[in-house]
Amino acid sequence: MARGDAPRDSYHLVGISFFILGLGTLLPWNFFITAIPYFQARLAGASNSTARILSTNHTGPEDAFNFNNWVTLLSQLPLLLFTFLNSFLYQCVPETVRILGSLLAILLLFALTAALVKVDMSPGPFFSITMASVCFINSFSAVLQGSLFGQLGTMPSTYSTLFLSGQGLAGIFAALAMLLSMASGVDAETSALGYFITPCVGILMSIMCYLSLPHLKFARYYLANKPSQAQAQELETKAELLQSVTLSVFPAITAMVTSSTSPGKWSQFFNPICCFLLFNIMDWLGRSLTSYFLWPDEDSRLLPLLVCLRFLFVPLFMLCHVPQRSRLPILFPQDAYFITFMLLFAVSNGYLVSLTMCLAPRQVLPHEREVAGALMTFFLALGLSCGASLSFLFKALL
Repeated sequence: MARGDAPRDSYHLVGISFFILGLGTLLPWNFFITAIPYFQARLAGASNSTARILSTNHTGPEDAFNFNNWVTLLSQLPLLLFTFLNSFLYQCVPETVRILGSLLAILLLFALTAALVKVDMSPGPFFSITMASVCFINSFSAVLQGSLFGQLGTMPSTYSTLFLSGQGLAGIFAALAMLLSMASGVDAETSALGYFITPCVGILMSIMCYLSLPHLKFARYYLANKPSQAQAQELETKAELLQSVTLSVFPAITAMVTSSTSPGKWSQFFNPICCFLLFNIMDWLGRSLTSYFLWPDEDSRLLPLLVCLRFLFVPLFMLCHVPQRSRLPILFPQDAYFITFMLLFAVSNGYLVSLTMCLAPRQVLPHEREVAGALMTFFLALGLSCGASLSFLFKALL
């Protein structure tokens, strides 16, 4: 709640800035996983002129390097690592250095990813460089995110909502950027280059927004006060919940599902639309539903049951139309099956993680919330890393 003597947020500039900063924190993760077909094509050893595709192969290139699994795991391990390092790092490194340094590092690493589109390279070195970039980018993103939570802890709750909304829309933004790149009509190399330049522009905008905050009276008024650890911890857990999906199948398995129709425009756009765009839109919708109702309540045994039932999506997705398989049969070949599963998967993910976050504070006494927030953050990071590790097993079972 805004204080009585607080200045006005003229033209909502501070709100817009935090929305863009929220968008910028999750752009790296979303742009990497949405571009999985491009990376698979490069790692399949395609020639320089044909490897720059984002998604044109109907059956999909063979994922010899397990790129889907590694990109998920190496995106989540930094989260687990910095859960341990947060207290030490935040006390020893000034806030401005953490935020600006992280943004600049992410910008440079994404610029490297874009530059590699133009560079001929054998699959092995390309995989090593890309995995190193993924690990470092997500490490800096973890530092950036945690530092921004500290600032948001001093602001009215509306600004936390704007920041989290920006994070929630990052996946939709990445999926739309891929679709626009594919539909642009330019050559494949220019299309891929434009796609990877887009997050660089987004990070530049985030840097400009952060640099503008000290010049805005509203921001100076609130940011002069140090937030409580409990406030920052609660925001951190909320934001990390936006990233949690069943990482054992998304995107490691779902990105491998292809259309069962004949090769054509629909088969080319099937996975970007039905996997990434559909998931992010329905996940956002699911999280929005908790603004209207909270069911079941915190005392109901139905909530843990609903969470456990989501594990049914693991075999359902594994039995969809994934051509690269040697063990399990395809029981759900039609596109409609995958679309239906993805709708339910995404809505339930968004709703249940948001519901859990809303109900969790009611389960502990006020003086216990700081410890509860720290424990939730740790076990969330551990769960995400375990889910990413399990994706290797599930892929091997196909």
